[in-house]
Amino acid sequence: MLTVNIHDAKTQLSRLVEQAARGESFIIAKAGKPKVKVVPLDAADVGTANRLGFMAGEFSVPADFDQMGADEVENLFAGRTE
Repeated sequence: MLTVNIHDAKTQLSRLVEQAARGESFIIAKAGKPKVKVVPLDAADVGTANRLGFMAGEFSVPADFDQMGADEVENLFAGRTE
């Protein structure tokens, strides 16, 4: 596997990223010590994050959610402190 010095990786980043995308992983080293391994993403991994609904059933939203605190907000805009 190719090992690239961090300075060389900075100057050749575009080429190295293209190589990695084609499946040619490489290692970036600093002062001769390996720091990171760059590998291509699998097509199945891209955009498969399942964020919506991850807390389903954990809490409920009141039906009047959009009106909660409306009186307090109105009083603040009107300059009333009551």
